[in-house]
Amino acid sequence: MSQFFSVLSKNQSLIYKGFLFVIATILVIYLMPKGGQFKYHFQKGKPWQYENLYAPFTFTIKKGEEAIADEEAAIRENSVPYFEYDNEVITESRARFSELLEETFVDSIYTTSASQAREAGLTILESLYENGVIDQIYSYSPEALIYLKKGDRIEERIYSQLTQRENIPGIVSKRLGDTYSKGIQLLLQKTLKRAMEPNVTLDTKRTEASIAAEIEAISPTRGVVEKGERVVEKGVVVEGETYQILNSLKEEYQSQVWSQSNYYWLILGYTIVVALVFLMLFLFLNKYRQTIFSDNTKVTFIVFNIVLMVLLTTIVVKWEAKYVYVVPLCILPLILKAFFDPRLGLFVHVLTLMLLGFIVPNSFEYLFLQIIAGIVTILTVSELYRRANLFISVGQITLIYIVAYFAFFILQEGSLQRILWENFAYFIICGLATLFAHPLIYLYEKLFGLVSDVSLLELSDTNSKLLKELANKAPGTFHHSLNVANLGEAAANEIGANAMLVRVGALYHDIGKMKNPTYFTENQVSGVNPHSELDPQESAEIIIDHVIDGIEIARKNNLPDRVVDFIRTHHGTSLVYYFYKQAKDLDETINEDDFRYPGPMPFSKETAILMMADSVEAASKSLKEPTSTKIDDFVEKIIDGQMTQNQFLNANITFKEIQVIKKVLKKKLNNIYHLRVEYPE
Repeated sequence: MSQFFSVLSKNQSLIYKGFLFVIATILVIYLMPKGGQFKYHFQKGKPWQYENLYAPFTFTIKKGEEAIADEEAAIRENSVPYFEYDNEVITESRARFSELLEETFVDSIYTTSASQAREAGLTILESLYENGVIDQIYSYSPEALIYLKKGDRIEERIYSQLTQRENIPGIVSKRLGDTYSKGIQLLLQKTLKRAMEPNVTLDTKRTEASIAAEIEAISPTRGVVEKGERVVEKGVVVEGETYQILNSLKEEYQSQVWSQSNYYWLILGYTIVVALVFLMLFLFLNKYRQTIFSDNTKVTFIVFNIVLMVLLTTIVVKWEAKYVYVVPLCILPLILKAFFDPRLGLFVHVLTLMLLGFIVPNSFEYLFLQIIAGIVTILTVSELYRRANLFISVGQITLIYIVAYFAFFILQEGSLQRILWENFAYFIICGLATLFAHPLIYLYEKLFGLVSDVSLLELSDTNSKLLKELANKAPGTFHHSLNVANLGEAAANEIGANAMLVRVGALYHDIGKMKNPTYFTENQVSGVNPHSELDPQESAEIIIDHVIDGIEIARKNNLPDRVVDFIRTHHGTSLVYYFYKQAKDLDETINEDDFRYPGPMPFSKETAILMMADSVEAASKSLKEPTSTKIDDFVEKIIDGQMTQNQFLNANITFKEIQVIKKVLKKKLNNIYHLRVEYPE
């Protein structure tokens, strides 16, 4: 049992990565669409590149969105409106007419009696109300069919049979003709118009319900393709009817009701595909980014961002697929570049897009646009800590989206008549959302304990509290750190290492000397050396302890681990040779390990550069009457000595890069001492 736990303890990092691999795979599979994937890719306006395609099963041809929209418009245009007929209005109008006529009729004026006039008016009133009177003007044609609802019965009428209230005087005049005098006609015209109220109104609710029912009854299909029937021939341009049939086959294939056994096969396929993607990620990290692979936090961070992007895209596609381009996928390579390096950022971006290809519509177009945008992101954002660079990059990303989409649309449609201009707005929103990278980087730094170039820029400020304290307590050490920072930064730039990280590491690498500043030569301004009163071994302990003290101060001030690494490794496992030599002269039996730094040795290009720059800068102060030749020999001797001691054994730095660093250090030291090349006499 103890052996089992011992094996677990030794392999806990690999076990964790295996657990992370399984969890990430399961999460992504859960987010995948649960339907069949159509194995053919086709584009409108492009030739069919596969062999002749025959229908694998019988399916219906679905109508396009435009065809359905045209049918809906036709239904609305030809719909029969419903009107509501009110009988009570007739009774009220009849009574009102009799009352008004009695008030206005004067026997002495007219030759026609009041009873005759009343009878003529009521006859006209009844005839007009038979089909109905309306007060509003509708846009229906005179010959349009309408439904008139009278109680429980619905009768068909022609729209022109309804009487407009404003036309009542003309109708009265026409009906009376020459039978009655002009005075009686005018009287009846005015009286009937005042008395008659509209009794027919448009039943909007019933009309819209009828239209909705007809629209709902529209068949989404228009014909059937039988199993075995040829769908498309090789080389035929996919457009018009062929394009619609292929789309119908694709939708039918993807929306079939899957049996339980088919579902399990689908899950198996997704498992293999997703597992392969994550396996490629882990293999890449293990092969080319060993330091990242060995750090579980960093691996978790990368996997988390992949799953997060898949989740965001899935949510948007399920909500409304047309908004898929709003998801700022370019944040992914941007953030990974800020924390790691451009190649890793682009590699992870491409792997994420491979997963999203199963989720998004028009996957080929989507992948092309996002890969191009990702490449532009990697190539343009060189220094993320400069805000202007991020804004410029966002502008370039947005422009690439727009140009690439424009080109794709022209290739597919051959014109700009049906271009979706709203997509350009989505690209602009996507670009603006990419600006969220800055606050997201800050959040990730707090959650995962990572350090980006933005934080390194803040730490490089010499007005920070810790560096001010170093300048006050150990001014010589502070000046030494500045010189080392300049040397290290120049060397890092020359070999393509992280120059900002080297500079920050150099500024803080000797902060442990603040505890006992006068025990270090650069801070001894009075000429008194406190080591003269100490045993060589005690002096060596004080010198060695500045590394441990520096780590404690760094932890207390919450410096990131990437910066603390420079404090731990800047002397590696080298020997405090000066005091070791003194002790050796006094006692031959001394233990060499008592005079050796605890390490570890540098394990990256950046920490190796700092060790070289620190040793060369510190030792250069001992040069008397420095010349160009002396400096060259001096640099060679120090760095070759470090190589002989295998101090760079764990760092991924090459002999060629070390030679380049030597040249940079020689050149910089010559500039510091204002030396020129010595010419022979």
